[in-house]
Amino acid sequence: MMLESTLTCPKCNHKELLTMPEDKCIYFHKCSSCGELLKPKQGDCCVFCSYGDVPCPPIQQE
Repeated sequence: MMLESTLTCPKCNHKELLTMPEDKCIYFHKCSSCGELLKPKQGDCCVFCSYGDVPCPPIQQE
């Protein structure tokens, strides 16, 4: 299972490598470059599934 994902901000295109928790989804993340509050897209469980290059651990386990 991969626990690191690179989030890409849809507003400024800033990329940030983050470690995902194994046991929960992260619903919000503030972009460290522009301050945009990232929220999951409709139908996604978390910001990693919407904006990351690797889906969150619960989805990986499915």
